[in-house]
Amino acid sequence: MEAFYLEIRHVHIASVLTSGALLLLRGLAFNLFGARWVLAAPLRYLSWTVDTVLLTAALMLTTIIRQYPFADGWLTVKVVLLVPYILLGYFALRAQRRKTRLLSLAGAALVFGYIYTVARAHHPLGFLA
Repeated sequence: MEAFYLEIRHVHIASVLTSGALLLLRGLAFNLFGARWVLAAPLRYLSWTVDTVLLTAALMLTTIIRQYPFADGWLTVKVVLLVPYILLGYFALRAQRRKTRLLSLAGAALVFGYIYTVARAHHPLGFLA
């Protein structure tokens, strides 16, 4: 599997960017324009599929590089921040009030950005390191 490190890494990065872009696109379309298509089943399934690919590639990478969440600080931060990112993404599309949806979308974007900087820096403080 180590022979495919670069390919798996590229799949992981592409799926991260795709996942974030999908959430941002769906959140903005729904909250700013009232588009109902963002809640359609095919788009939800696409998001789930991209996220499954992302997590599968992440697990493969942790095995290859032998760095594991809860053992390596920067990976721990990434895994822990996935929980608020998922919750904020859910509320960005499902909350009753528009203000709550917009604040949740902004929060999800900030958490996504911070996770990205942690991944780039390989440091728990991300851009603050």
